[in-house]
Amino acid sequence: MTTEKTLVLFKPDAVQRGIVGEILSRFEKIGLKIVALKMLDAGEEILAKHYYKDEEWLIKKGKGIIEKKNYAKDYDPKKAGQEILDGIKTDMRMSPIIAMVLEGHNAVAVVKKLTGPTDIEQAPPGTIRGDYSHDTYTLANISNRPNITIIHATDDTKESEKEIEIWFDKNEIHSYKKPEDEIHYRKL
Repeated sequence: MTTEKTLVLFKPDAVQRGIVGEILSRFEKIGLKIVALKMLDAGEEILAKHYYKDEEWLIKKGKGIIEKKNYAKDYDPKKAGQEILDGIKTDMRMSPIIAMVLEGHNAVAVVKKLTGPTDIEQAPPGTIRGDYSHDTYTLANISNRPNITIIHATDDTKESEKEIEIWFDKNEIHSYKKPEDEIHYRKL
């Protein structure tokens, strides 16, 4: 059986709206297995590790936000990029979050497909973001807050391994068999 693990974070907006169970069931219904799950207050240290971005990322994102928010042309793009991260980290401390590790075949790609793009305007109906958020970058910018994306999903398997280590100790991740494993991973 070829499986991989991926991290999912239910952000404060999902927890506060009471839609965690509804969203979680989508992952289980498609055949992914929950191997770790906890509710916690995300501290600055863990968020700094999770949202660490290099200078190139900060400058690229900063340039984009400078254009969208009509900043002064000489505004430091690295500073603007850091402001994006600081806003996200502040948002992640609004209330407890739920961190989860899912396991299954092609888990990273399956979760990304189910969550939909972080640009909510591009998230089609049927995806988590398309069904549970109607936010836009324009509204987020006017409101001086991050885009409400409901959930964090890891982008690739290498990042997934790193993120899981940030949020979970090895003894918090469980291994077990479900009856449907025989159906999902059967061989003829």
